[in-house]
Amino acid sequence: MYEKRYYRQWMQPEDMAAFRLVEYETDLFVAVSESSFSENLKAAVVKEIHRVRQILVDYEKAQPGFFESLVPLAARAEDPGLIAAMKAAASLAGVGPMAAVAGAVSHQVGHNILGGCPEYILENGGDLFIKTRRPRRVAVETGHSPFEGLHLLIEASEKPLGICTSSGIMGHSLSFGRADAATVISEDVYLADAAATALGNRVKRAEDIQAALNWVQTVPGVLGALVIADGQLGAWGAVVLD
Repeated sequence: MYEKRYYRQWMQPEDMAAFRLVEYETDLFVAVSESSFSENLKAAVVKEIHRVRQILVDYEKAQPGFFESLVPLAARAEDPGLIAAMKAAASLAGVGPMAAVAGAVSHQVGHNILGGCPEYILENGGDLFIKTRRPRRVAVETGHSPFEGLHLLIEASEKPLGICTSSGIMGHSLSFGRADAATVISEDVYLADAAATALGNRVKRAEDIQAALNWVQTVPGVLGALVIADGQLGAWGAVVLD
């Protein structure tokens, strides 16, 4: 079911060129430095989305159950790199590999198509993959919690950063928790995506926030995390609130 991305009306960076692409299940917002934008770039992003989708569809045909699994799946020597990365992230987070699918699309588009751009922002279902030359404020959508209007401050870096959020009250993605927002930051966007799902699954009430943050600190590669639930907020690591 299509869900309107109403938050995108506030996303347009003034110093970047932006466009939206809807291809199959993927609804991608892309912003790049103005000097990097071209119609050829847009076409290349579309082609990459199709390529990633075909890898996923072909793998599900060869290994039925990949799409539906809610637990990690064993790696296979013949797995394509994309599948291997999804499985690895899912294994670290303790979730099914499709918990990393948005991160997979963002990673492939970011590295394979936009890697030469000085900076870019990819938003896929509320998850971000960002490389920026200047500090930027990233909104944390929390529904109607008292923390509405909260932002994360992201510093300039040559390395792309994954900032992924799971919610038990908004969006169409599966969550077994009730967190308003469970956000994970990692340089590995596959891992950020999978770990955000796992973090959100652990939070059904405010009393679960600290235990969930204690858990996420044990996941190798996670740089920081934020959880909001029942009017309470908890954060750990590389989280700068604005």
